[in-house]
Amino acid sequence: MSLNPPIRILMAKPGLDGHDRGIKVLAAAYRDAGMDVIYLGLRQTPESIVRVAIQEGADVIALSILSGAHMTIFTKVMNLIKDSKLENVLVTGGGIIPKEDSDALAKIGVGELFGPGTPVQMSLDYIEKWVKENRR
Repeated sequence: MSLNPPIRILMAKPGLDGHDRGIKVLAAAYRDAGMDVIYLGLRQTPESIVRVAIQEGADVIALSILSGAHMTIFTKVMNLIKDSKLENVLVTGGGIIPKEDSDALAKIGVGELFGPGTPVQMSLDYIEKWVKENRR
């Protein structure tokens, strides 16, 4: 399903984690599916991620976190989004995130989180459905 205008998805690797193979595979798959992908790369700060999301008019912020800092980083991103009065932006992502942490992050507004081995189509379908239902 391609939306018009295309979904603008900002993808980043916050923190010190240097493993970016997975997010690059996803970025290519999302681009092939017709999304407008903005890949910020490694070692991004929550501040830089939210700033670029605002500048680029992102529909989605997707973070890949394998370092174990997911609670801190997602919480900081959500607080910055709230402080910036940024609305209708899905914050999603993936990494090594225990179920109890995913549940806690969902309570502060983080969307679905995907672990290693999740089929690409599952995250793609989730993002497309969310944007279709929430884009204003």
